[in-house]
Amino acid sequence: MNKIKEILYSSLIILIIILFGFTPVLPKAFSAINWGDLGVKMVEAGVIDKDKFENLYSRRGGLTEANKKLLYGTNNENLAVNSENSGMMLNMLWAFGLANKNPILENGPMMDPRYGGAGNFASTGGWTLAKGSAMDHYSMHSFVTLTSEQQILVEKVSKGIFRPCCQNSTYFPDCNHGMAMLGLLELMASQGATETDMHKTAQEVNALWFPPIQQKSVTGCGA
Repeated sequence: MNKIKEILYSSLIILIIILFGFTPVLPKAFSAINWGDLGVKMVEAGVIDKDKFENLYSRRGGLTEANKKLLYGTNNENLAVNSENSGMMLNMLWAFGLANKNPILENGPMMDPRYGGAGNFASTGGWTLAKGSAMDHYSMHSFVTLTSEQQILVEKVSKGIFRPCCQNSTYFPDCNHGMAMLGLLELMASQGATETDMHKTAQEVNALWFPPIQQKSVTGCGA
């Protein structure tokens, strides 16, 4: 029955285009983010040391033109995380999630005294591509400021998104993937995404960062 509905709907759209010469406005799925010039801002703030970053990628064959645009470009719109850029976006979102000022980092599980401080996690101690230490930038930069409603949404969604490497939620971003996902949720919320949008995109991105063939043997959260 659903297949028949899809066929009828598609036929109706084609008929409208033929009769009236235009394409109807269809509901837009939130599958992309506006990255803008966040790479530039993070380099300027020292969250990313461009020399360290480029040196890392030089051992992987160097930054591609698409990667350079993410890092140095100023007009990165309609950016979707996909199989080609998922590794680069993991690192970019990791840096953003770590550095962007947010109550989750300041008042959430990362600050629980029993863990000995936020600097003891893989998501912080593992970020060695900054100028200075990662903690010099931890929740220190207002790259994106959320409204109270957007913050509530991020907190709600982050508590329901888990990663297979450690089974912690994004609300406890103790590894690079968790911190990167927090950054993605913050960006999406700031750009008007709904709760459904955020859950759907988070699941799709997690599938890229944790391919099914790797999930069976995942023992850590390495990039």
